[in-house]
Amino acid sequence: MQRLLLCVLLLIASPLHAAERLNVVASFSILGDFVRTIGGDRVNVTTLVGPDSDVHVYTPAPSDAKRIADAKLVVINGLGLEGWLPRLVQSSGSKATIVTASAGIVPLKLGSAADPHAWQSVPNAKVYATDIANALAVAAPDDAEFFRTQAKAYLEKLETLDREVREAVAKIPPDRRKVISTHDAFGYFAAEYGIRFIAPLGVSTETEPSARDIAAIIGQIKAQKIPAVFLENISDDRLIRRIAAETGSKVGGTLISDGLTGEKGLAPTYIDMVRHNIKALTSALDH
Repeated sequence: MQRLLLCVLLLIASPLHAAERLNVVASFSILGDFVRTIGGDRVNVTTLVGPDSDVHVYTPAPSDAKRIADAKLVVINGLGLEGWLPRLVQSSGSKATIVTASAGIVPLKLGSAADPHAWQSVPNAKVYATDIANALAVAAPDDAEFFRTQAKAYLEKLETLDREVREAVAKIPPDRRKVISTHDAFGYFAAEYGIRFIAPLGVSTETEPSARDIAAIIGQIKAQKIPAVFLENISDDRLIRRIAAETGSKVGGTLISDGLTGEKGLAPTYIDMVRHNIKALTSALDH
């Protein structure tokens, strides 16, 4: 009888607990992964810009306004990354709290603006995780201890990851620590770990390079003796492959920059992404 009563109570409690999950919207896939990891089964996470998609040029859909209207928290990167988001929040009429996950990070400059790609440094990812955990704890105080425990375990994993990256870079000869990738997404990684990421001259994810741009990039690679060029998972690979063919530089593979891959891809989580990138870099540069 007691066992039956316990089963009935569990059946009643389960849907109630599921209904109490905190609704969180993350602007793009990397933030979605941070929220899922720390929030666990206490949160429902919706990501606006999905896997393998470019947050820089995203066009919101009408359904995104509904998602934001239903959210208690909206987690954004900040640093100018999501220029399309303020209007979307306003049009949704949402009363959600906006959480800037990069708060507390001193931004690097990308031209005259802040470089938004702060997550590419693992110590910065620890700031993101802490900011997100604090926001979740304020939004759902009953689960605050759970979020803190989840965050502590995740921060330890990030600490290990940071060590792995530093040890891997240390094995690359200093004169080979330079690559070209398709746009300036790796400034924080470069500043933290000492690999130079040289963006091809005149290239962004938003415009097609001209013949003159391509000639300048080829000259740049030859002059600076750059050993490897890399693709990114959000960019067209034809430019980089053509440049590699004309310069003899190695195509080092695909670097994952502004968006995770799908579940079956190379990097469905942030930790997978960093491990994938450092493996691609070391295999291209270490010999």
